[in-house]
Amino acid sequence: MRKYKAAIFDMDGTVLDTSGDLTDAMNHVMEEAGHRHDYTVRDGCEFFGSGVGVAVRRALALECGAPRESLVAIGTPEEVLPQAAMRFIPDEENRLQEAFRSYYGAHCDIKTGPYPGIKEAIEKLRQAGVITALVSNKPDEAVKTLADDFFKGLFDLAVGEKKGMRRKPAPDMTLAVLRALAVDRHDAVYLGDSEIDLQTAANSGMDCISVSWGFRSVEFLKAHGAKVIASDPCELFSLVYGS
Repeated sequence: MRKYKAAIFDMDGTVLDTSGDLTDAMNHVMEEAGHRHDYTVRDGCEFFGSGVGVAVRRALALECGAPRESLVAIGTPEEVLPQAAMRFIPDEENRLQEAFRSYYGAHCDIKTGPYPGIKEAIEKLRQAGVITALVSNKPDEAVKTLADDFFKGLFDLAVGEKKGMRRKPAPDMTLAVLRALAVDRHDAVYLGDSEIDLQTAANSGMDCISVSWGFRSVEFLKAHGAKVIASDPCELFSLVYGS
């Protein structure tokens, strides 16, 4: 008997390695706006996961001297920003968000590609009758473009950040997908690579499978409550469908 009827996947760091294009887009818009623009892929992985707005705030905070360990709290009630950042983030955040969305939308598939083995894992799940979907804090247009470019026919539904629906870790997008697919939350599992995905699953009343190959380390995931962690895409079938 299979464990779950549906598997809902995060995108960045879970099915697609988008780190190069995300970092390049951030550096581009930051340079255009006269800000620091030498961020590495490691920085990009720490910026993203909670939507474009939070990523911009984290980049600006790091520019202004915020300790790296404080970045994970930015975008949460525990956020603490350097005084220098507090002076200009309110004015810069919206401008940089819009610039990022525009630039990234046109440059989101240059260095991006699926993680090795992930397409085969999704195909195997679908062949076994598991419903599959994508829910991401990436802009909705980019989510649909990338899903069509790299996973055509492999997801029943793909949803990204858009107006009128709160971003993860709020359950809005995930629950909307479950309603559209007519699947009970107890029959679905959420798969992701970050603390935001763990929180999203919990807020949606769903189980969560974390993956080790994405933007966060295994140690970080465990520290944020991960109980089930896949170390390779080939493990996903048994974790989602059963042996």
